[in-house]
Amino acid sequence: MNTPIKSIVSGSAGRKIATDLYMPPHKDGVSHPVILFVHGFKGFKDWGIWSLCADFFVSRGFAFLAFNFSHNGTAPGQETEFCDLEAFSQNTFSKEQADLQFVIDWLADNSATQKWPLDLNRVGLIGHSRGGPIALLHGLRDARVKAVVTWASVARLDYAWQDAGLVERWKKEGVLTVINGRTGQEMPLLFELYRDFDRRRNELDVKTFLRKGNKPILIIHGTADPAVPSSHALELHEWASDSSLLLIEGADHVFGGKHPWHEDRLPADARRAVEASADFFEEKLVHENKETV
Repeated sequence: MNTPIKSIVSGSAGRKIATDLYMPPHKDGVSHPVILFVHGFKGFKDWGIWSLCADFFVSRGFAFLAFNFSHNGTAPGQETEFCDLEAFSQNTFSKEQADLQFVIDWLADNSATQKWPLDLNRVGLIGHSRGGPIALLHGLRDARVKAVVTWASVARLDYAWQDAGLVERWKKEGVLTVINGRTGQEMPLLFELYRDFDRRRNELDVKTFLRKGNKPILIIHGTADPAVPSSHALELHEWASDSSLLLIEGADHVFGGKHPWHEDRLPADARRAVEASADFFEEKLVHENKETV
């Protein structure tokens, strides 16, 4: 297993973003295309199989950057624990979008100073679950991002708020509590999460952006996903102007992974997802962008 380069980046509202950069072996004169992994709701960069996914991409010649959103409830030094539920409660989609921008800009600055041999004109994004729309919305407008992959992505950011009664109760009480099925924690969400979405509804409309976008997208989803039905993948594929769809028969929301993960290899469904993703990025970031190498 590769040992990542750990760094701390300044994020939204003054909070810190913990990052892990996995690098291929150094070769003189070689700059590596970069894959950034965007975790989902109640997710974190060190969850389960994600480090093994990073290892796979590194074996294919990509640099791989995983990071924690500034308000995901973890903290530097406690990156696998939801130790700050106050920060979790204050998260918004605007903060997550800003965090992703901060991380890419920080990588670009370090690459420019030759700290790491990265090619920031060949960036790919992977978004898992709720990280899917964040990756798509950013990737379609950032010129450095050449391709986006989604893993078990939701099709819209308000997917969990379709019940008008829930929104009214949330507004009245000011907080919505969700249960973490793994830890049993009661995790609060302030109504500002909804207000932020409502204020920026047009800017966060995945359907509109996908129809206007012209960047290649690979949509990967399991047919047995209990958290996000594969119908979300079908919608994303229908909306996108340039997309490919891979449905993995019988795969769940995390492609056979769990936390903690004690094996030294990926489960079969995850292996299929990362192989397809690496093939896609190799085509879109390497073969179609030779002029930047």
